[in-house]
Amino acid sequence: MPDSAHSEAPARRVRADAQRNVDQLLEAAKAVFAVSGVDAPVREIAAQAGVGVGTLYRHFPQRSDLITAVFKNEVDATAAEAAGLVSGREPLEALVAWLMRFTGFIATKQGLAAALHSGDAAYESLPGYFESRFGPVLTSLLEGAEQAGEIRAGDVEPIDLLRAVANLSLSGDEDHTRRMVRLIIDGLRFSAER
Repeated sequence: MPDSAHSEAPARRVRADAQRNVDQLLEAAKAVFAVSGVDAPVREIAAQAGVGVGTLYRHFPQRSDLITAVFKNEVDATAAEAAGLVSGREPLEALVAWLMRFTGFIATKQGLAAALHSGDAAYESLPGYFESRFGPVLTSLLEGAEQAGEIRAGDVEPIDLLRAVANLSLSGDEDHTRRMVRLIIDGLRFSAER
């Protein structure tokens, strides 16, 4: 798998055009998967990325490699957004904003759910990756809101909150999901010292 091959191999300089191809393939695959599912023809993904099918297979020899790379890329982007949300916002507002971003991540990844929960060994590491990237982000956001006295201290485990919000996001009703996330946050605020 290219992702793990890059992380385990000695640091190699990736040519700018090769990195651009990978980035284009990941964006195209994300878009195609959202519309056509993970079983979409690779020709469709390559065409949308503006590269040949051979280039797709050179970077992602197996479909599972591409699915894994898209998933990890989106996890990383969602986790990275937390830092930008914290600056210029109150801690509780940053927590809510990131949880709303997280609901969007879950909603758009429903097309990947079948593959990720297929029992295929190629995807076994992804739940751990998900938790290892999102757990620290949410821990930091919760601690900020706790220290500001905006929510009760130590009342929720970050992974439990992630799972609860992820389950709410599976309904497909964005308005309902947002209302329920706010209800959860209101529950965490109850009796918080101000």
